[in-house]
This record gives sequence, structure tokens and C-alpha cells, in this order.
Amino acid sequence: MPEPFDTRYETPPETPYATHDGPEAIAPSVGGGGAPALAASGAQTLESGSRRGPWRARWPRGTPGGGPAAPGARGLWSDAWRDLRRNPVFIVSALVILFLVVIAIRPQLIASGNPYQGDLAKAQDGPAPGHPFGYDLQGRDVYTRTVYGARASITVGICATAGAALLGSVLGGLAGLFGGWWDALLSRIADVFFGIPILLGGLVFLSVVTSGSVWPVVGFIVLLGWPQISRIARGSVVAVKQHDYVQAARALGAGSGRTLLRHIAPNALAPVIVVATIALGTYVALEATLSFLGVGLKPPTVSWGIDISTAATQIRNAPHMLLWPAGALSLTVLAFIMLGDAVRDALDPKLR
Repeated sequence: MPEPFDTRYETPPETPYATHDGPEAIAPSVGGGGAPALAASGAQTLESGSRRGPWRARWPRGTPGGGPAAPGARGLWSDAWRDLRRNPVFIVSALVILFLVVIAIRPQLIASGNPYQGDLAKAQDGPAPGHPFGYDLQGRDVYTRTVYGARASITVGICATAGAALLGSVLGGLAGLFGGWWDALLSRIADVFFGIPILLGGLVFLSVVTSGSVWPVVGFIVLLGWPQISRIARGSVVAVKQHDYVQAARALGAGSGRTLLRHIAPNALAPVIVVATIALGTYVALEATLSFLGVGLKPPTVSWGIDISTAATQIRNAPHMLLWPAGALSLTVLAFIMLGDAVRDALDPKLR
């Protein structure tokens, strides 16, 4: 006679039950609820060889919202770096910028002359042995002055960009995070600065400054440059703070400061970096323009804008005086703009 309830059924070999040794385990769906029902709704990746039991899942750290990440998954920054390394535009522009930064720090590496020493007997002379770019109006070596002129332009560009990006990111991030009257106040202040023409503001602001160093120019560019980055940062923060992982962090009791620094800022930083990189080339050109107009850097500071302004009146008699500093300025601005475009293509998911 058979037993009333026959339990001698074998498990089909194609149905893998949870074991302690397998890398993955899927629970059989029996009954009507509990842990097996949850496991049946979606497979969970378990820790291989775990001794804590087959049902204790291992959740990778650093995934948005605490969810599981696929094996070998990469984030935005790793994907962007991979794309940048394969982009020839980024490689060329980065090498040019690296070279410019090196000669700005140590111009003596490729120019052994004195940019202030001149010989009036050689004024406006063309290229000569040891002086491939010729001489300017005061008999100074154009090659040496072109090399030393990179220091002022690179310093103004990097310092102004860093200051504008820092100030704009902080103010814009706070406005996007808190909203309300703080957002309205910062937006109206930014609108006031947006309404000031940058060249006209430079002529008015820098005309009363007697110092010819780079710091008044840097301060002026930061003063008028932060609103643009502030708007970008505000919009990015507003978009990021509505994501599920930010809401989950708040639900778990994370404060505003921790939420901003750990969850919002890292994911809202990409647009700010793109805009700041492109703006760096614009600030280099702006410094040269203000120096050309006589309100930016002033002698004895060596600047491409000053040399272009001096050579503009002698373009027919000595075009080499204008060609080399203008070419160096154009190459620098182009390198930074190309770098910004490459970074934008790598960090913008919509362009993938």
C-alpha cells in the first residue's frame, strides 16, 4: 500500500536550489509568501562561499540607493576617463596645455634670455641666429617674451577659473539645495551681475586700479564670472536632489550637509567641470583683451596682450612682432576650448 502522502519526489536537476557553495542561489517558490516568495520575484546575487547562510545577500558599496551593481559596472567618472583616453582631441589639447603650464612655471627650460633686456640698435629686426622670432620696438627678444608671456596668461586663466568655479558652485549649490528665499535672493544677485557687460565693466573697474599685477584682473574675472557657473550648479543640484538615492538618504536621516557632500555634489559636479574648462580659455582671451586695451596687466609684467598692443601699430613694418604672441595666445585659447569640448562629450550622458 502506498503511503498517504508520498514525499519521495526528486528535485529536477535543472532547478538549482540554494546551497552554501554556489556563487548564485535562487530560492524555490513554495507556499504563498515569506523569503521564498521574495526570492522568486527576482534573483539576488549572493556572497560566494559565505558562511552566514545562503540567503544573506551581499550588496556592493557605492551603488546609488544601495542597490546591487552588475559585475564590472563602471560609474560616470570611470566611463568618462575611458572615453577621454581614446579621444585624440583630448590627448592633443592636454599635451599642449601641459607644455604651456610647464613653461609658465619654468620658462628658463626653453628660453635662456632676459625678457626685459633690449638693444635699440636691433629694434624691429627680423629673425637672427639665436633669436628665431626677431626683436621688438625696444630691441628685446620676441621669442623670450613670448615664452615668458605664458606665465601671466596661464596664471590668470587658472586662478580666475578656480575662483569663479568655487564661488559659483557653493552659492549655486546652496540655492538649489535649500530653495525658497535663498534661491530667489541669489538668483536676483546673479541677474544683476549678468547685466554688466564684461568689457565695459573691465574698463570701469580696472581703470582705477594702479597695480599692474595679475591679481586685480583675477578678482575682476571672478566677480563677473561666478554667476554663470552658479546657474549651472543650481540647475544640476535641483535635478540631482530629486533622484531616488537622495530621497532614500534623507529618509534614513541624513542631514542636509551630508546629503549635499556625499550624494548630491559628486553627481552634480560634471556640468560645472565642463563649463569651467571651456571658460578657462575664455578668461585667457579676456585677460589679453583687457591688457591690449591698457586696463589689464601693465608693464613691466610680460603679457601677450601687452606685446600685441605694442606690435599693432607696427604690423606693416615688423609683422613678426605681432605674429608670435598672437599665435601663442590663439593656440592657448584653442587648446582649452578643445579640452572643454572633449570633457563635455565624455561627461554628458546624452551624447553617448
